[in-house]
Amino acid sequence: MRIVFLGAPGSGKGTQASLLKERLGLAHISTGDLLRAQVAAGTELGRAAKEVMARGELVSDAIVLGMLEARMAEPDVANGYILDGYPRNSAQAVALDALLDRLGMPVDRAVLLEVEDEVLLVRIAERARKEGRADDNPESLRTRLTVYQEQTAPVIEHYAGKGNLRRVPGIGTVEDIHARIRDALA
Repeated sequence: MRIVFLGAPGSGKGTQASLLKERLGLAHISTGDLLRAQVAAGTELGRAAKEVMARGELVSDAIVLGMLEARMAEPDVANGYILDGYPRNSAQAVALDALLDRLGMPVDRAVLLEVEDEVLLVRIAERARKEGRADDNPESLRTRLTVYQEQTAPVIEHYAGKGNLRRVPGIGTVEDIHARIRDALA
């Protein structure tokens, strides 16, 4: 199975992707983790990304897609994958589809974790307390939610138009949400 997880910051994408990875034996691909690993490994794409980040700029879609293409060639991806938090905008969704179609690995399901903003604020505050992430504060979250609504929400329509979007309420216990995701994938 090939899955894309969508949802606002704090919706539980990473948590649920990790659980699903274990249950289904899929590769969990987080573009943030992938980017950090490529930079640490000193790969050609990692060096290019490091130069861009050193200038304070965002890493281009071309670099991210290159990293994704390299990752898709790794053996653990043969059983399927979970993309966590990517694509983030419509252009990335179209480019990702083209890449995955070319590789013969198109997305089977896009899972949207739906969570109200008030709940996200509580979750982010708790994550900040536990993990100390600098971007996990109420002001930053409000900005990230605005960006999400403006840029990422259209990705939801992209997958809905393809007929492979599954909306899952992201409220309740981790286990309850996970059960709903498994049902949505069945």
